[in-house]
Amino acid sequence: MLDIGCGDGLLARRLAAIGGRVQAIDVDMDSIDRARQHDRATSVQYVHGDFLRSDIPPESIDAVVCVAALHHMDEAVALRRMRDLVRPGGTVAVVGLARGSTPADLLLAVVATIANRALRLRRGWSEVRAPTCWPPPSSYRQIRRLALRELPGVRYRRHLLWRYSLVWIKPERMAECRS
Repeated sequence: MLDIGCGDGLLARRLAAIGGRVQAIDVDMDSIDRARQHDRATSVQYVHGDFLRSDIPPESIDAVVCVAALHHMDEAVALRRMRDLVRPGGTVAVVGLARGSTPADLLLAVVATIANRALRLRRGWSEVRAPTCWPPPSSYRQIRRLALRELPGVRYRRHLLWRYSLVWIKPERMAECRS
């Protein structure tokens, strides 16, 4: 499995705990250092680097995951690279952040703000120490269109707290999808 934009490695450690080898990559060296400090016993391989320029061979990954990192990259290039890295039958799973652009988005943002404050009161607040990018460059509508173009048949879902998810299983034949 490949965890793109792994931050402090929490997801990578959880993936390793359920089995399999996990490579976790991040362009931020401080994030990789923190991930390594938290993780001295799992099979996660932490890599400082840019997955867009990595030498990972095409169709060599069973699952690619990316949480709250896609908006830090050229989203089209990144989705194509994820698509190309995953083997036929493999999965690309993205949880991303997008900005609102419609009146309905504004209404959901109000609900998200209230929910976010309630969660902070209940669970407390922890500072994100990885680099941040706000507001995200693309709207929900733009991300959905892009994902459908780059990952034909992708399942797109909108979530609370300014998030969306993409889940895509690579078909056995991808010739018609190559760019």
